[in-house]
Amino acid sequence: MILDDFLVPTKIGLFCSYGNFYLDPKELVKDAVISHAHGDHAIGGNLNVYCTRATSLFMLQRYKKFAGEEFHVKEFNSPFILNEVKISFIPAGHMLGSALVLMEYKGIRYLYTGDYKLQPDDTCEPIEFVEADVLITETTFANPETSHPDVITEISKLNATKNNIMLGAYALGKSQRLIRLINDHCPQKRILVHYNILPFVRVYEQMGINLGKYEVFDRKVMKANMTDIIYLVPPLVYHSHNKALNVMKVFASGWKNLQNKAGIELYISDHVDWADIVLTIEKVKPKEIWTTHGSGIELKNYFKNILAVKLLN
Repeated sequence: MILDDFLVPTKIGLFCSYGNFYLDPKELVKDAVISHAHGDHAIGGNLNVYCTRATSLFMLQRYKKFAGEEFHVKEFNSPFILNEVKISFIPAGHMLGSALVLMEYKGIRYLYTGDYKLQPDDTCEPIEFVEADVLITETTFANPETSHPDVITEISKLNATKNNIMLGAYALGKSQRLIRLINDHCPQKRILVHYNILPFVRVYEQMGINLGKYEVFDRKVMKANMTDIIYLVPPLVYHSHNKALNVMKVFASGWKNLQNKAGIELYISDHVDWADIVLTIEKVKPKEIWTTHGSGIELKNYFKNILAVKLLN
């Protein structure tokens, strides 16, 4: 029997009382099961952190000695028991080390997605589908009108200009994916990387991911070369840099509002769109869908009289 209270939303995060742990808590807890290393899912300071190896390395890089009291690093598809709940990490395809969290209790399987994507990405493990009785899915872009374009078509837009480009992207995950995509599909471009992004690039390389060519940003190089340079920067630098001359500004994101005033619209997202959420539901074959991280109302309406959809937000 599916337990309606297996996961309970709290101000800290989703709490599993049967295993006495939190999924991606927003405040410090005793036992934290972390899906991936982005800051809105992985804070520092928890007593026990259960995650994949890559996630642990990213957290240690970001939070240093405050990353967590003790890390319990788990391989993908290697179950472990936490207070009577069997847990397995399954590749989620969102970024390097990202995991779906499969929880099994009294014969019922609950699958928490964290953030995930189905689009191909050579810089992280591809998503693996497993069947579950309950799918707890993120709904960041769960709207039938949202359809992420082909990533190769999008990155190839950068070939349309020889102007230097300031390319804004999240420092972890998106930036590394962009470095690889640019090398693969815009090979004439010279990539300069902001120093705040470099530590995460090094972790990717430590984990055996080949991103291709890039250089540490050098202002002299940027001034001396007026064409075909892409300067990859984190959001804070991108939004504070309004006076760059002869430089086209571009931001890589699935969010339309972040494309405002961009020289080129670059819709590259690391989340599932509507079609991919529906496909995931077909693959997982759940009896119930629980939604989080966004509005699940469109899914609730779409599956009315077909599947039970519960909004956890």
